[in-house]
Amino acid sequence: MRLLSDHDVNEFLLGRASNLHEFMGSHLLKDENGDIYATEFTVYAPNAVEVRLISSFNNYEGWKHVLTKIHHMGFFRIEVLGNHEWATYKYEIHTTKGRTIFKADPFAHFAEVRPQTASKVTDIDGYIWNDSNWLYTKKKSYEQPLLIYEVHLGSWRRKFGAFKPYNEVVDELITYVLDQGFTHIEFLPIYEYPLDDSWGYQGTGYFASTSRFGVPKDLMYMIDRLHQAGIGVIFDWVLGHICKDAHGLSFFDGTPLYEFNDKERRENITWGTDNLDFSKGITRSFMLSALTYWMDYFHADGYRIDAVSNLIYYLGNKQKGVNQDAINFIRQASFHLFGKDDRILFMAEDSTDYPYVTHPVSTGGMGFNYKWNMGFMNDVLRYFKEDPIHRKFHHDKITFGLVYAFNEQFVLPFSHDEVVHMKGSLVNKMPGDYFQKMANWRLLLTLWMTHPGKKLLFMGQEFASFSEWAFNKELDWNLFTFPAHQKANRFFKDLAQIYRHHDALYLYDHHPKGFEWSVVDDYDQSVFAFIRRSDTETLIIILNMTPNVHEFYEVGVPLHGTYEEILNSDKEIYFGSDLYNGVPLKTTKQDKNQFHYIIKPTLGPLSGIILRHIKK
Repeated sequence: MRLLSDHDVNEFLLGRASNLHEFMGSHLLKDENGDIYATEFTVYAPNAVEVRLISSFNNYEGWKHVLTKIHHMGFFRIEVLGNHEWATYKYEIHTTKGRTIFKADPFAHFAEVRPQTASKVTDIDGYIWNDSNWLYTKKKSYEQPLLIYEVHLGSWRRKFGAFKPYNEVVDELITYVLDQGFTHIEFLPIYEYPLDDSWGYQGTGYFASTSRFGVPKDLMYMIDRLHQAGIGVIFDWVLGHICKDAHGLSFFDGTPLYEFNDKERRENITWGTDNLDFSKGITRSFMLSALTYWMDYFHADGYRIDAVSNLIYYLGNKQKGVNQDAINFIRQASFHLFGKDDRILFMAEDSTDYPYVTHPVSTGGMGFNYKWNMGFMNDVLRYFKEDPIHRKFHHDKITFGLVYAFNEQFVLPFSHDEVVHMKGSLVNKMPGDYFQKMANWRLLLTLWMTHPGKKLLFMGQEFASFSEWAFNKELDWNLFTFPAHQKANRFFKDLAQIYRHHDALYLYDHHPKGFEWSVVDDYDQSVFAFIRRSDTETLIIILNMTPNVHEFYEVGVPLHGTYEEILNSDKEIYFGSDLYNGVPLKTTKQDKNQFHYIIKPTLGPLSGIILRHIKK
C-alpha cells in the first residue's frame, strides 16, 4: 500500500489511472519484517459530508472510526491498528442532502457470500504463480486454432446441489477441457455480483472475485493450474452498465458519481441497470484499473466485453446517436491492454454494423481484436430450424455471411444466450425426429467448425444436451450414459481435433485467400461445398442439408489427384446411417464451376464431409 499523491489524484480525475487498486480500498499494512500492524481504508466520495467505517471489529458502529478527508477533491482515509484480515466492512456515507447510505467498497478484493453484501478485508498479495511457461510461450491467436469453451462455473458441476469451489472443480475442468479439445475457457462473469439469476452480468465488485466459489487466491490457483495445462482463460466483462443494488457503485455518494447524470441516458430499463458515463475521468480510470487488476493479479488472457452495442450507441439505439466517449474509452483501454500484452484477446459482443470494430486504434479502429459474429449465429440457426424441405428457400442464410466474413476478425459464437429463455438447446432447435435432430446437430457443428472465424461454444452443447441451460443446476452429465450422446460427443471431439490439427481451418480465418466456394448455388438440393486452404494443404467441405442421399454428386475441385475423407458426420460411430466414402476419391478432368477437375462423393443424409487433398 502506498500513500495517495497529487499525481495519483490528477490521473484518477483525468481518466488516465490504471492502478487505483494500489491505493484505494482496504489494504493490510506490514512492517519491515512483513508483519501486519494495521489495516488501511481509502475511499473516494466527493459529495459526502462525512464518511465512517462500519465493521465487524467495531460492532458496526461508525462513530468509532470516522475517516479523515485527506484531499479536497473527495478522498477519505483511515488507518486502524491491528490485523483485520477477513473482517467485514462497509462505508457509512453522510450525503450533502442529509441522507445516510451504506456502501460496499468499490475497490474491495473480496466480499461476503450473497445474500450478505459487505466487503471483506483480504491480502491479495503473495500468491506464488507457476505458469511462467504459459505466459512466456503463448502465441498470438490470429493464425492459431482458437476453440473457446464458454463456462458458467456455478452450473458446470455442482457438489450436493451447491456450488463447487474453485480448488475442487479445477482437476475435473482441466481433464475435461483437454479431452474435448478446447484451447481456452471463457468464464461468465466471476467478479462479485449479488443475484445468481443475473449470471454475473449485474456486478457490484469489479475488483473482487466472487465469494461463491472461494477466496481470491483459490481462483488464482485454478487459473494457475489451467495455464500449466495449456488452457487460456478469458473473462466475460460488463463494461457499460452497473447493478443498481443499494450497496453497489450506483449513486455511490448519493449522486450519480460514475454513471450518467441525466436519467434518460442513465436508466437501462431493459436490464434494470445504470449506464456508466465515460465522459467522466473517474469512470474511465475505474474500469481501466479493474481490467488491469485482473491481468496483473489473475493473469487474465483476455476479455469478452458484453453488450458493445450499448457502448457504441446510447442505450443501444442507433437513433439516439453514437456514444463517442465510450468508443474513445474502448480505444484507450485497447491501447493500454495491448501495451501490457500484445497477445491479449479483447473481444466485442457486438450486434451492430459499426465499422472497424476489430481494427487497431492506430488505423482508426475501435481496438478490439475480435468481434462475435452475431449475423452468422442468427442466420445459421434460423436456417437449421427450417424443415429441410424448405431450406432451399433460405439458401442465402448460409451464403450471405461470406459477403462480410473478412471485414472484421470474427469469432463464431454459439453462446449461452442461444440456449436459454425458451430458445431450446442447439440440438433441440433442430427439426425432425430424434435421429434427424442429432444428424442436424452434427451438420451444424461441421459448418461452424469449418467456416472462417474462431470458435466459441457454450458448455453442454458439446454432448448435444437436450435441456435448456439452467443456471441453478449442473449440466445433464447423465446423458453420457446414453450411447447416442456418447457418439455425439465423440463426433465433437474428432471434429475439434481435425480443426486443431489442420491449419487450413484456421491459418487464414481473417483473409479471403483461405476460403473459396465450390458449390454455392444448388438451391434445389440444398448442398454446399467450399474449400479451406493454407500454404500446405487443401480441404474440401461438403454439406448436404437434406435427408436425401446423393450418389456420385459432382463437386468441382482445384487440384488434380486424390481426396481422402477425414471426417463424415454420417458414420455409425457418430450415431449416423453409415453412408460414407471409404476409399479415396480420384479426380476426373472436367470443368465444374470455375475448376477443371471434379470428384464424385456419396453424400449421406444430413451429412457433413471433410476431404483432404493428398499430395503425391
